[in-house]
Amino acid sequence: MSGEKSFGVVLRGLRQRGRLTMEELAEASGVSVRAIGDMERGRSRVPQRRTVVALAEGLGLADAEREALLAAARAGRPTRAVAVAGTVVPPRSVGDFTGRGPELALLREAAERARAGEEVSVSVVSGPPGCGKTTLALKAAADLAEEFPDGCFVVDLHGVEGPVDSGEALLKLLKALGVSDRRLAQEDARGRAGLLRALLRERRCLVVLDNARDEGQVRPLLPAGGRSLVLVTSRRPLTGLEDVERLALSEMAQAEAVELLRRILGEERADAEAEAVTQVAELCGRLPLALRVAGNWLTVRSGWGVDHLVRRLADEERRLGALAAGDVRVEAAFELSYRQLTGQAARMLRLLSLVPGPDMTAAYGATLTATGLFEAEDVMEELVEAGLLQATFTGRYQLHDLLRLFAHTRLSREGEPGEREAAEDRLRTWLLETAAVASRWYKPRYGAPPSSWQGLVPLESAEQARAWLESEAPAWLAALRSAARRGEHTRVVETADAMEWFCDLWVFWGHWHEVFRLSSEAAAALDDPYLQAFHLNMYSWTLNACERRHREAVERADEALEYARRAQDTSQQASALAQAAWAHTELGEVQEAANKSLASIDLYEEADGREGWLGAMFTYGSSLRLLGRAEKAQIQHKRIITFLDAPDCPVSGHLADIYRANTTRALGRDYAALRRWREAADHYRNAVVQSNRIGIPHIEGSTLLHLGESLIELGETEEARSCLRQALTFGDAIDPESLKTAQKFLDSLPAE
Repeated sequence: MSGEKSFGVVLRGLRQRGRLTMEELAEASGVSVRAIGDMERGRSRVPQRRTVVALAEGLGLADAEREALLAAARAGRPTRAVAVAGTVVPPRSVGDFTGRGPELALLREAAERARAGEEVSVSVVSGPPGCGKTTLALKAAADLAEEFPDGCFVVDLHGVEGPVDSGEALLKLLKALGVSDRRLAQEDARGRAGLLRALLRERRCLVVLDNARDEGQVRPLLPAGGRSLVLVTSRRPLTGLEDVERLALSEMAQAEAVELLRRILGEERADAEAEAVTQVAELCGRLPLALRVAGNWLTVRSGWGVDHLVRRLADEERRLGALAAGDVRVEAAFELSYRQLTGQAARMLRLLSLVPGPDMTAAYGATLTATGLFEAEDVMEELVEAGLLQATFTGRYQLHDLLRLFAHTRLSREGEPGEREAAEDRLRTWLLETAAVASRWYKPRYGAPPSSWQGLVPLESAEQARAWLESEAPAWLAALRSAARRGEHTRVVETADAMEWFCDLWVFWGHWHEVFRLSSEAAAALDDPYLQAFHLNMYSWTLNACERRHREAVERADEALEYARRAQDTSQQASALAQAAWAHTELGEVQEAANKSLASIDLYEEADGREGWLGAMFTYGSSLRLLGRAEKAQIQHKRIITFLDAPDCPVSGHLADIYRANTTRALGRDYAALRRWREAADHYRNAVVQSNRIGIPHIEGSTLLHLGESLIELGETEEARSCLRQALTFGDAIDPESLKTAQKFLDSLPAE
């Protein structure tokens, strides 16, 4: 092929030699027929390198022919002057730069402080591979260039592969700043560092030290005051540097990620497949490098739909491999950092890919690696320093979704035989044992962990236990699912049993029905009638309290009653009747509810089951109110308060607090049924205070609704408005129907 031929002529010749029509080449390369035709006729500009690579792949060219086609493309592009001084070049920006508004604002503030001669004049931008550190720094440098009239310079330190010696970088910077070779020859390394500091103090320069390996590489290149600004980018946070500002970068916000894809693909194409573009952004983990690779891949395959890439990325095992465009591969960016890890840290990263939740603590690392907590924390901090693990402000760690896939792939390739299975067993066991111990803080006759228990997390109070259960819920729920799949039936029922009373504190979590469905199935597999009765009763509770599927709740309670009779267990018989009574109340079958409540009360008294007796008494009182016998309902509910107030009351702790708050609210409803609004409001206020103190949002939120209604009846509109607005702030923590009712009442009030 002659270098004098145009790109279009060369392309047409190769296509014809391969006996391909334009349509066939378009299908093979992903470049549209129209684009190929325009290129061959010379009607369009010479394509970008990524398009030429796609055409070469479609043509099936050998290496030499591929390079010749690339050369023809390069020859057809207009040339332009680029200022170069060794490894120091002026900053360039990225044309389709998107988002990062808060981060750019922080760097602008740093520039303003540097211009004013304030002490801090170095900003370190750190983050995981592919998060856009260099792009952000270059964008900031381009935006701020006019504020630094003595020059803007970019030095690529090649930190992750073949790092530049700091002495070499120092020499190039000094030359770029106009220092003569003669003067440089007179100074040793220390003198040159001092000379650079003096120049940056005297002048107003902006320097980007891109891709730094470690503190030692950049320390000689940093100013000591003055009005210059240095931006350092590194995968590591460079925590050893003093007197610097830090900016930790991570993935983009969802809206920013979608907008970046729109800019790369073109708004018309992206908006035509908006849902698929959103999916691509999420599958890329909103990581800028992955988004750019995905966008470029689609750009050179203009004839393909975005949903085609969605299907490619949906397969987790193939996702990293699919995120490649030309010679740019997301996996390769991760690999560079992975190779620099110690053996311990590399193993830790591989095993952390097994954590089922979105984030983790050092206890997960200790469990997975079978090491001590502090040792695990040290190794995880090495991963943070390498930019492969993110430390959050809450003391937890996060592993980006794509890094998780990378680590999981390495575990499959490099892990010892049986290592993964053993680690998964340790993690599942630890999560479920800790969940059970934590939950028993709220279970009568248990409380604090036994002295023999040695856990990796502090559970020294009910508050600590609750905090752990809520924060680690995604992980222990995943462990429970895994145990159920593996047929570990005893472990499943024991874990769920421990949560019997804790679930009252977190009713609208959203997964209790699954927890107790799994435990009911495990109990059935164990063929134990008592366990079947207990867990079906708990499943019925979830259908009543969490799901509002009351007819199904009656069915499960009826099944539980049969198993309880078979097991000859009076308490579970009483529980089944109580759950059914609750469901009948919600279904409007009030007399049936009253009858089953009374039967449940009798059975609980026979079994001396006072915790359940309180619940049955509560439901019986509520059914009386619904039958139009509010005075009788008051008597029942006051009996509960009297029972709880007794010095020798056998029910105490959080369980007594829950019953007291709920019953005080019920008394408010009794007074409301009698249209004694002032007394109703007083009881509601009391119930709000009690439920807030013990942290039961579903009771507090619904009580605020009732209080707002009472205040409307009393004509106290402004306080009613305040209560209803407070109720709405609880969101998903309360019953959706209560939210709708609160909004309806609020809308009915006169405008402020």
